[in-house]
Amino acid sequence: MPVAEILAGIALVKSSVDFIKSNIDTCKDIGELGSAIDSLLRGKDEVNKKQGKGPGVREQFDTSHIARETIDAKLAAEQLQEIATMIDFRFGHGTWRGILEERARRIAEAKEAARLAKIEKRKADAALWADIKMVLLVMGAALGGVAAVFGAIYYSNQ
Repeated sequence: MPVAEILAGIALVKSSVDFIKSNIDTCKDIGELGSAIDSLLRGKDEVNKKQGKGPGVREQFDTSHIARETIDAKLAAEQLQEIATMIDFRFGHGTWRGILEERARRIAEAKEAARLAKIEKRKADAALWADIKMVLLVMGAALGGVAAVFGAIYYSNQ
C-alpha cells in the first residue's frame, strides 16, 4: 500500500476525532455525530487493514514503515477509545458499545445478503445454462429430424 493510503486512514481518524470533540457538547443526539463516527470507524479500519501490506517486499520489512504502521494503529485505537469514553459520558453508559454492536450487526447482515445474492446468481446462471442446453438439444434434434426427412426424400427420388 502506498504511504499516501496509510496516511489517509489516520487523517480520516484525526479529522473525525477533531469534529466529534468540538461538537459533542452542543449536539442534541448521537445522530448529529453519525457521519463523523462512521468516518472514524472507517479510518481505523483502513489503518488496521493496511498494517503489514506495504507496496513491496522491501517496505514490508523496513523498520520505519513498520514503526509508522504500528504507531498509526495505536494512535487510532487510542483516539477511538477517547471518543468512546466521551460518547458514553455524554449520552450514557453503553452508548458506544451499542453503536459498535449495531454496526457489526449491519455489516454481518450486508455480508450475508451479498453471500445469498451470489448463491442466487449462481443458481440463476445454472438455470440459464440448463435452458440454453435444452434449446440447443431441441434445435439439434429438430435439425436432425429435418435432415432425416430431406435425406429420405432425396434417396427415395433416386
